[in-house]
Amino acid sequence: MASASTHVSFLPPVLTFLSAAVIGVPIFRLIGQSAVLGYLVAGVIIGPFGFSLIAEPETAASVAELGVVLLLFIVGLELEISRLISMRRDIFGLGAAQLLLCTIVLAGAGALFGLTPAASLVIGVALALSATAVALQLLEERGDLGTPYGGRAFAVLLFQDISVVAILALMPLLASTGSSGNDAWLGHALTSTGTVGAALLAVVLVGRYGLNPFFSLLAASGAREVMTAAALLVVLGTAMLMEHVGLSMPMGAFLAGVLLAESNFRHQLEADIEPFRGMLLGLFFMSVGMSIDGGLLRSAWPALLGATAAAILIKVGLVAGLFRLFGSPWLDAVRGAAILAPAGEFAFVLLPAGAELGLIDQPSTRFAVALAALTMLVGPVAAKALDGYLSRRRPEAAVQVPDQIESTEARVLVVGFGRFGQILTQVLLAEGISVTVIDKDVEQIRSASRFGFRIYYGDGTRLDVLRAAGVGRAELLCICVDDPQAALKIVDIVHEEFTAVRTYVRAYDRMHSVELMNRDVDYQLRETVESAIAFGRATLEGLGIPAESAAATAQDVRKRDVARLVLQQAGALPEESRYVGGSPEIKPEPLTVPKRPSRALSTETRDIIGMERREAATRTLQPQDTPSDA
Repeated sequence: MASASTHVSFLPPVLTFLSAAVIGVPIFRLIGQSAVLGYLVAGVIIGPFGFSLIAEPETAASVAELGVVLLLFIVGLELEISRLISMRRDIFGLGAAQLLLCTIVLAGAGALFGLTPAASLVIGVALALSATAVALQLLEERGDLGTPYGGRAFAVLLFQDISVVAILALMPLLASTGSSGNDAWLGHALTSTGTVGAALLAVVLVGRYGLNPFFSLLAASGAREVMTAAALLVVLGTAMLMEHVGLSMPMGAFLAGVLLAESNFRHQLEADIEPFRGMLLGLFFMSVGMSIDGGLLRSAWPALLGATAAAILIKVGLVAGLFRLFGSPWLDAVRGAAILAPAGEFAFVLLPAGAELGLIDQPSTRFAVALAALTMLVGPVAAKALDGYLSRRRPEAAVQVPDQIESTEARVLVVGFGRFGQILTQVLLAEGISVTVIDKDVEQIRSASRFGFRIYYGDGTRLDVLRAAGVGRAELLCICVDDPQAALKIVDIVHEEFTAVRTYVRAYDRMHSVELMNRDVDYQLRETVESAIAFGRATLEGLGIPAESAAATAQDVRKRDVARLVLQQAGALPEESRYVGGSPEIKPEPLTVPKRPSRALSTETRDIIGMERREAATRTLQPQDTPSDA
């Protein structure tokens, strides 16, 4: 059992990080800046350069890397393999050109200031890489990840993550001298390549054939916390395997996400991972802020600030030119380049590795690490300012239609795929409407494979599941669950969090309809009313009544039923509604006045009807005999 002193030593850093986040981020969001900048500045303040509230920033950085891992997993969930293949030109064309061109120019600038060729090359590569976490967070905050320039920026980031493996493998060759060193490097490279290939094949096979049955088994157990544990197990297990064979942890997590992108459990996984991703990613940004060398900044601030501005301007100019070369409008090109301007997370891996191999001396390493951290601090501010300036200059560009990848967002989100939901989706599919369905019944998910649309495992009463399923981007939310209370809960969540989404709800009964009307849903329908009216119309026709007369009678009943429902919702029929335990009790009443009283055909029936009539008489007299509580 942990001692009291262990808890005391563990809690202060945690409380420090949480306090810095809840104070710093809202302040920067209030002044119109990105949350990324809030985290970075908070890290500077609590780090060695500020109040030195965290004794070991390195420990926090190692834990914070998991935030980038989870971020890449969620990004992978949004990318199907087919879409990834369609991006191959941007990934391997634009991505390779960006890394090569920026490395050459930045390495040349380093050589001009007296660095050795090897040091110039390592620093050039480190600064040419972009901050995946910063870029994706900025794109997510803007809602631009699905736009053409957002897709191209992501393609560049993806190529950079892939290329880090090759860069780390080539660095020992750059440091080696003599033929024996080269031979040893070649053997090591071949072995590493084979190991990486085997690991990738294993992950693909398991992801393709093993994960869906695995998650189906867990979902059938009904234990929600086990699904969360399984999601973390898959993400972190794949990331650790990829790191063990030489790839990066974020790359492994991204691969796991892509393999699960077409899974029925995608939205539930995203909802389970999201809270961990947000907190750990914020911790990562704070660790970057803490890594800034305050002593070096005080002693060499003119050189550092000048180099930071120069590195950002060089990358913006080069990358914008490449975006234009690959077909982006100039506005998108500049916005995409600004997103990619900050140096990447891998700079904090490559630069120390270069120092260990003797490629860079210690003073140059300290300067380059501080420079990379400053670009991540200044980059979001520059991107925000540049985006605002371009928006003022070209306001019409804000309505450009994406021309690269067809949107996969569904127009209608349906919660519940039972008998009612299945018939509803048939109508939508007949018109070619794009549909996403959420259901927590594994059997319903299995039966949906022939419908040709996406149906995902998830609990529709959870805000995070609805958000992950894209409810904020859907035109309509159709709530078709069996449970009336669950339907009301979903309505309350959506009306509070997504006011622009229209809600169409399946009502269980008349009382449920009244409660839905009180919540101002856009449309509600009792699950049996239309089928019962249609059944009654067919019965009339079967009794010989002409079809036109039967249809008119059915329409008259429908109108009177709606009118009575509106009156009951307004409380205009008090004799038919009594509150029992705080809830209205609405009993069935005839819409047409009976021509004769009810007749009982047995002794038991006569007793029941007599009791009902006595209770009705008592209710009629009660307002006169009993004083009101009001």
